[in-house]
Amino acid sequence: MTVPFDAAPKHPQSDPEDVLKQVGGTWHWALGFALATLIPGILVLVWPDETLHILAIIIGLQLLVVGVFRFVSAFSHSNDGGSRLAGILVAMLALLAGVLVLRHPMQTIGALSLILGVFWLLTGVLTAYTAIADRALVHRGLLFGLGALGTVAGIVVLCFPVDSAVALTRLLGLWLVLLGVFEVVMAFALRSATRHMKSG
Repeated sequence: MTVPFDAAPKHPQSDPEDVLKQVGGTWHWALGFALATLIPGILVLVWPDETLHILAIIIGLQLLVVGVFRFVSAFSHSNDGGSRLAGILVAMLALLAGVLVLRHPMQTIGALSLILGVFWLLTGVLTAYTAIADRALVHRGLLFGLGALGTVAGIVVLCFPVDSAVALTRLLGLWLVLLGVFEVVMAFALRSATRHMKSG
């Protein structure tokens, strides 16, 4: 007697969505995401005699890594509303921006600024939307703050164009460090909330 496919027993964590939800909702994953932003920012600031080519490679790789982190993290959101969709859109924007930067690493300062400015602006707005729409989040205030910071970063990069690789390096490095520090705070806030829920 054969067992129907629908009747076959399923392991509770065998479904890819469940695995992504479990991984993306941990504070370790949030900390990894924060370090993926903070470390490139520090490298950009301390790298001696950095060229535009090196800057583009660092930023492009950082965007690709962020895209993977944001895609997994999107599944930790509830199915209600558009919070998961917003998270997936952020991931897609990061991957697209990373590919654009790495595809032409010798591009101009203006092109690199435009790509990053648009990316930070759109992802900042989408992150703030997620914080407002998803009431199940335990750190909505911090997430909204991160979205606002990303939005400001995008506006600054777009509205105050720079004309030298050195100035662009300092500006992008500073914003990456600020965003990374904020994300580290969010990761530890998530750890605290998780421990509080387990103890309660």
